[in-house]
Amino acid sequence: MYFLTGWPRRLLCPLRSEEEPFHIQPSSQRFYFGVLSETQLSIWFSRPSVLIVSYIESAKAAAQFGFYQKAEWKPDDSMIAVATAKGYILLFDVLGRGDDKSLYEPVYPKGSPRVRATPGYKEEQCAPALSLEMKKPVDLEAPITSLRSLQEDLLVCTADGYLHVLHWDGLGSNGRKAICLSTIPFSLDLQSARGGPSLDLEGVYIRCMEYCVTLDGFAVVLSDGRLGFITPLSNTITADLQGVWAADVNDGTCVAVNNKYRLMAFGCASGSVLVYMIDTTTGSMQLSHKLELTPKHYPDIYNKTGPVKLICWSPDYSVVMVTWECGGLSLWSVFGAHLICTLGEDFAYRSDGTKKEPVKISSMSWGAEGYHLWVLPIKQERREQQQEEEAEQQQKQEEEEEMATPPQPSLQAGILQFHFIKSALTVNPCTSNQEQVLLHGEDRLYLTCGDPSQVHSAADTHPHTHLHPPDGSPPHQPPDPDSSLSQGLSTLLGHKHWHVVQIHSTYLESNWPIRFAAIDTAGQCMAVAGRRGFAHYSLFTRKWKLFGNITQEQNMTVTGGLAWWKDFVVVACYNYIDQQEQLRLYQRSSNLDNAFASVTKLHSDTLLLNVFRDMVIVFRADCSICLYSLERRNDSPHPTASVELLQEVSMSRYIPHPALVVSVTLTSVRTETGITLKAPQQACMAESIMLNLAGQLIMLQRDRSGPQVREKETPANNKKLLPFCPPVVLAQCVENVWTTCRSNRKKRHLLEALWLSCGEAGMKVWLPLFPRDHRKPHSFLSRRIMLPFHINIYPLAVLFEDALVLGATNETVLYDGLQGAAEPLEALFPYCTVERTSQIYLHHILRQLLVRNLGEQALMLAQSCASLPYFPHVMELMVHVVLEEEATSREPIPDPLLPTVAKFITEFPLFLQTIVHCARKTEYALWNYLFAAVGNPKDLFEECLMAQDLDTAASYLIILQSMEVPAVSRQHATLLFNTALEQGKWDLCRHMIRFLKAIGSGEMDTPPPTPTTQEPSSTGGFEFFRNRSISLSQSADTIAMGKFNLQKTFSMPSGPSSRGRDGECPENMYIDMMLWRHARHLLEQVRLRDLGCFSAQLGFELIGWLCRERNRVARVEDFVSALKRLHKDFLWPFPVIPGGSISSPLKNGRCRTVLSTRLLKSQSADSLLNSDMDTAPSRAASSNNTWLDGLGQRSKDMDAASSSHSNQHSPQTHDAFLSLLTSKVEEYSVGSATDLTETSSVVDGDWTMVDESSSTLSLSQAELEHISMELANKGPHKSQVQLRYLLHVFMEAGCLEWCVVIGLILRDANVIKQVIGFLDSPEVPQDTVQSVQSGLLAVDTWVSTDCLGYKPFLNLIQPQLQDLMDSAAEQVQPEAFQPSSQSSKLGGSEGPGGAAAPRPEDGRGATAPLGLALPSLEPAGGFPRPPSEDCPPEQTEELGEDEGAYDCTLS
Repeated sequence: MYFLTGWPRRLLCPLRSEEEPFHIQPSSQRFYFGVLSETQLSIWFSRPSVLIVSYIESAKAAAQFGFYQKAEWKPDDSMIAVATAKGYILLFDVLGRGDDKSLYEPVYPKGSPRVRATPGYKEEQCAPALSLEMKKPVDLEAPITSLRSLQEDLLVCTADGYLHVLHWDGLGSNGRKAICLSTIPFSLDLQSARGGPSLDLEGVYIRCMEYCVTLDGFAVVLSDGRLGFITPLSNTITADLQGVWAADVNDGTCVAVNNKYRLMAFGCASGSVLVYMIDTTTGSMQLSHKLELTPKHYPDIYNKTGPVKLICWSPDYSVVMVTWECGGLSLWSVFGAHLICTLGEDFAYRSDGTKKEPVKISSMSWGAEGYHLWVLPIKQERREQQQEEEAEQQQKQEEEEEMATPPQPSLQAGILQFHFIKSALTVNPCTSNQEQVLLHGEDRLYLTCGDPSQVHSAADTHPHTHLHPPDGSPPHQPPDPDSSLSQGLSTLLGHKHWHVVQIHSTYLESNWPIRFAAIDTAGQCMAVAGRRGFAHYSLFTRKWKLFGNITQEQNMTVTGGLAWWKDFVVVACYNYIDQQEQLRLYQRSSNLDNAFASVTKLHSDTLLLNVFRDMVIVFRADCSICLYSLERRNDSPHPTASVELLQEVSMSRYIPHPALVVSVTLTSVRTETGITLKAPQQACMAESIMLNLAGQLIMLQRDRSGPQVREKETPANNKKLLPFCPPVVLAQCVENVWTTCRSNRKKRHLLEALWLSCGEAGMKVWLPLFPRDHRKPHSFLSRRIMLPFHINIYPLAVLFEDALVLGATNETVLYDGLQGAAEPLEALFPYCTVERTSQIYLHHILRQLLVRNLGEQALMLAQSCASLPYFPHVMELMVHVVLEEEATSREPIPDPLLPTVAKFITEFPLFLQTIVHCARKTEYALWNYLFAAVGNPKDLFEECLMAQDLDTAASYLIILQSMEVPAVSRQHATLLFNTALEQGKWDLCRHMIRFLKAIGSGEMDTPPPTPTTQEPSSTGGFEFFRNRSISLSQSADTIAMGKFNLQKTFSMPSGPSSRGRDGECPENMYIDMMLWRHARHLLEQVRLRDLGCFSAQLGFELIGWLCRERNRVARVEDFVSALKRLHKDFLWPFPVIPGGSISSPLKNGRCRTVLSTRLLKSQSADSLLNSDMDTAPSRAASSNNTWLDGLGQRSKDMDAASSSHSNQHSPQTHDAFLSLLTSKVEEYSVGSATDLTETSSVVDGDWTMVDESSSTLSLSQAELEHISMELANKGPHKSQVQLRYLLHVFMEAGCLEWCVVIGLILRDANVIKQVIGFLDSPEVPQDTVQSVQSGLLAVDTWVSTDCLGYKPFLNLIQPQLQDLMDSAAEQVQPEAFQPSSQSSKLGGSEGPGGAAAPRPEDGRGATAPLGLALPSLEPAGGFPRPPSEDCPPEQTEELGEDEGAYDCTLS
């Protein structure tokens, strides 16, 4: 509503004076402020805030009249009355200077566009020069207690019990009249006034009095502390008065009346403020609500504030400021919602925790439109402070000479000016059907909507926190791109910052203060109206539009407010030239000019205006409501709007005073919504008028009782609108109302509801109740229900579909720069900021429905909102709130709600998760109560396992651990551990290992945290380099033919099997047994990829375990199915034979040599070779071996799996270079190699790039096909890395059968040769040799029938297979390999020149090396490949060596 911002400003009085100001009184428009000190009357101007004139009393007159005490302005600002201590009233005339001169004028530099050509507008931005003249004083002969202006009269209360009525002008004997208080009869209500109990008023006088226009009476505080209300029974103010008094109160101190809401706020000596209203039927005073500090929020000060000193309603009557004798300021909304208090938190304490003295206040007043609060700090305090300052400065005098004289300004009188920003709803309630929050300060607007250009990228630009604050404010979620929200949630909630728009200074200077502000539904256009005219702003263009013709601006003033309709501004204004009220529509994109406006004359002053769909509703000063229809016309070059009067409704019977109407709204809400679910079109109709009459919400519905048949007969255009029924009161104490004109079949509950903000009572929602399944409801069931609920923020907007309330809150920032006694007054206050807040309300409504046994409605409502991102949080909150209330209640609860809530939540899939999250955020003492209602945690744990929701199960485990004996939790933990292993939830597995160890070692005090639902950010490869390093070079050097005692250089992470002090404890054995069992299970099912992940993620010593299992489970039963399974798991394509393989020119050695040398000469070769290479391209062309040596510097330390002949570099340079090129290509298409067409196109593009740059290179179609075919035969790079790693592991563990299978899938002849070489060793058991033989035979059979792509590779390794068969104990029929072996021998004997048959080298050279990057390669652009693509950086390096070995070595 109102929010404090920044630091207070201190205004110093330019006149030196020993007197301190103690009373401030604003003029009726609040442009002038009268400030009193003991013998001075000063008049200040509001903007600029400067002193205009000061009247100083002579010593002689001061002695006669006494010191000044109170002041009051005449309503037209032409006179001031001052009351003095000795009972005199001094009247001053306030006179303007005749000669058009101002006291302060703005000075602009020459040539500035701000210099206005039009005369007469200058005084708007100047402080006028005034003078004061004293008239004849009036002596009332008794001390004056109260002074109030009333139209042409001045009411003065004196301490002798009289009420004097003075006429402002005629101060002769006829101009005054005195009424004795004791002659006024007082009773408890007006009905019993004739004979009821009356107050004895002997010796009692009026201490404080205020006149209330709308109640037509005086609120008074009597000298004995009683509260009363005096009302004239006849028309004249002073004829026979009648009083009512409030029972049971006798400590009243002061009073302030609220004319708009007909409330009287009485301050009490106890420190609380009692707000009374007058009962219209009996005329008695009824307590509406209290304003007091609560012990919950202000535990150390709530009962130490002292009596209430001053109460001040804001100019728009929407908030009230209170101060106490002990100091401090506190702000409440009209019906008691607490907004700000300066007695707590940063206002009361410094950052080091020391307490500040609250500032005591002698007088305060709101400035124009409530943007400022002018405060006079109390006199004694400033005197003490000054003495302290002087004392401190005398101490410093010796050190610093210039500080000897205390600074003069501190002797000057100071006025503190607090700055406020307020919601646009306070004066222009037409924005209540929109979903934006709009606040306006004195010179700027604050909006919640984001920048239109950022709406789509909001998810990326704002970091979203997924925190669930305990107060029920929702987590800030990234927006769902598919959600059809009215506004992107991200725009409205994405961040805490406001979009601040500075109001155009040219407009502001001549039209300050801003009185109205409005924003359109999309949140992209704003309009503001000040004293005259208006201006509007667009977020798209970031520009203001002002009237081009200043005269047009100054000839209108906005009276009834502004609103947006589509792209028109709708303005209810008064035209000074025609002297009449008008309704105008200005188009946004046209120039702001009356020529483009559509104008409709109105018959009476407009007070309020609102827009609903294509209708405008206007409330006028004669208490009538008019409905107009709007229609856009595009016939002229500038679009215009036509306005047509639809209906007039007179409300004068129901509204006692037009100023009491706070807001008027058209809505589609009607009481009989529930009759049918089949009529959503009625939701669009303007069904009823909502009128907030001084806090009472009144509803007028269309009267459908008449015959309804004729509607169909009459043509649509002249259909007469239905009349309205008599009004019905829906609610009391209403501050704001929100409804929407949108409709949504899925969320009808929320969109057809009516939302009310009710001050301290929180919010209320008038919810429609729908029958289920289109049944006709019983006539006695209600159609709607009013549900109250409390929220922790002040609501400023409602997001209907998103079930959110938006608000704002004051935050403070401490500033300790100026500590010590010399601290200026304004620095006592922290710096204030306003932050956006939001809160979920759905759980309150669901709970209220369940309490009222409306579970069906609650379920329909919850199901319609189940897709909201914070719906799980809503459910948790609901359980949490009910649990806290019921489990901590002292009285027994006959019908507890928790079981109902628990059953309700089981209707949703997130039941298990909700319960466990709620339990873990609740203290342990309440768990038994919770699980008694929702079920045994063991059963819930098992349900989670059944539903495969392991993370939730892990949370239940922690609850079980606290509630059950260790044996039970170990049993459940084992179940969960096994399931997690099976599903590959590695993070959870690691937590479970720690958990099981903790159970064993008795570390039960600190349960492990639940795993987060986040999976580890693995790159998909085995993260085996994360915790350990493999030194491939060492193992390669120590390799010996046929030996298995490879030196292991694995530094394993301290995994489950790490031996240490607890190495042999039963818990570790237990965990190891489970891990071994899982590894065995994976190997039996040929799930090598899962085995690798399992080993890498859990630090499982795979090699050690495989060594033990070498002759048990680490055998391959069926080579063919194992090979197929690997192809599937690693996404490795089955090889295919290219169509033109026989006649391919690439088989010609000469052709390929030429190709490679040309490539090397080309410019692009430089970009292909790594910068590590020092060898020049020309030199490389002449000496192949040198080039290869330069390229493969690191190939000396090769992988253990590479051939023992790896020192003999192959002379086929061209093979190496071709593989280099294709490997570069492969970097681009990682993972897409399975798709032949895609890959070949990439390769195509790449080759042509090389082609263009070298200009001599040409490749035939056949060659391209061949290359693309080779690429298609290879799997993703990541899979290759993983297979190489597994090969290394199996080789170290001596599992030769697996090495053969992996060698086959990689089509790496060296591996097969090496393994077959190992088989000769006596250490290899005979059955392994047999297994390899039979397996290879089975593979050969399968290849011949099902997968011919493997044929070239089998041909390549034919000699080794032959050796294996020959050395076998049982003779295998050699016929099986006969044909292929012959052809391969023939091919081999042909030599490099012959192309009769493919050479074994071709088969090997064309398959294995394809796509394997050389150790020092970069992608073509010359930039290093980001390591995250496949594996961590060190992994890439090691793999480089690994792969290089296979690339460059051909036997």
